[in-house]
Amino acid sequence: MKDQYDVVVIGGAVIGSAVAYYLAANPDFDGSVLVVERDPTYLKAATSLSSSSIRTQFSNPINVKISQYGSEVIRNFGEMMQVGDDRPDLGFHSGGYLFLASTPEQVQILKENHEAQISCGADVVLWDSAALVNAFPHLNVADIELASYGRSGEGWFNNTGLMYGFKNKARSLGVDYVTDEAVAVGRDGDTVTSVTLKSGAVVKAGTIVNASGPRAALTARMAGLDIPVEPRKRTLFVFDCAHTPEGTAAVNQGRLPLMIDPSGVFCRPEGRFFLTGCPPVDDPAVDWDDFEPRYEEFEEIIWPALAERSPQFEAIKVVNQWAGHYDFNTLDHNLVVGRHPVVRNFLFANGFSGHGLQQGPATGRGVSELITYGEYRTLDLTEVGYERIVENRPFLEKAVI
Repeated sequence: MKDQYDVVVIGGAVIGSAVAYYLAANPDFDGSVLVVERDPTYLKAATSLSSSSIRTQFSNPINVKISQYGSEVIRNFGEMMQVGDDRPDLGFHSGGYLFLASTPEQVQILKENHEAQISCGADVVLWDSAALVNAFPHLNVADIELASYGRSGEGWFNNTGLMYGFKNKARSLGVDYVTDEAVAVGRDGDTVTSVTLKSGAVVKAGTIVNASGPRAALTARMAGLDIPVEPRKRTLFVFDCAHTPEGTAAVNQGRLPLMIDPSGVFCRPEGRFFLTGCPPVDDPAVDWDDFEPRYEEFEEIIWPALAERSPQFEAIKVVNQWAGHYDFNTLDHNLVVGRHPVVRNFLFANGFSGHGLQQGPATGRGVSELITYGEYRTLDLTEVGYERIVENRPFLEKAVI
């Protein structure tokens, strides 16, 4: 590690490593990059503990386009991230998302979201209950008024594979990584100047990127700034099924999609098992080190909803569970990407609210363009910039799972 870098990225999981990769891979950027990561095992990183999926079914066109680019990167990841003979394979399962609506309000939201999605060219269709039961005969659709299904560009993949692919490629291109923790940010008026590490080292920085995940607010405060991001706990369960519905589904080679029930419970295949979770009844901010699963959610919320949705899910048992954190943007559940309007060399890449993996590629590319060119050159992310935080102007995303 040197004592001075053009760019210091605080946080080395998927967002920070994507920023580092896109900078290093850009021939127009000739600067030096340091990534500071407090835990190189990434055992508790939001990336590692996520459900690792991607969808185009959002309510805002910008989020649809972000995921469309993410899907493109995932498809070409092996070639993009090849280092020597190593071509990372993310094991992408093109399973699609299936949103179910049972109330007039939910139906209206699906229709509005669908308009935004098809305006961007997303491959999403709306189904009535007859089409739904034809595709998935085991589902109980008596209460379903409308469904939205992503036929392509959606699915799930290897979460840590995406992160390590970006990291390994960035390092091969000259990016430095250090295992340490940022504890202070030097600031001279409207300019940040350095990062002090827990080890005692002080690194001068031309630009600082906040890619700290659920700890984003802590990093911002070091620079005397603020961002409305806090850790929110989400518990995921893996369950076995006595009578799997896999053989009865007619879409996509017989595999179930990632189904989002009107109750908010979601479920998808995971090998011979199934992965599931739900929005918590109470959703307070939690301690940054609180990863205790909410075990009761399975019995009280998830199992009743799944058993009601399909008789095949009446006999199921949990085989694993864990809790991870959303870096939850309390203003509008949307990512915050871009420069601080006053402290211009401090950049945010935060607040993904559960969508960081799928939004990592577009975020990394966008932040690298701001640093290299002073503007966006590909996908304009101005709508999700920090200015709306200052103005308390939500840019709401309605399709948050």
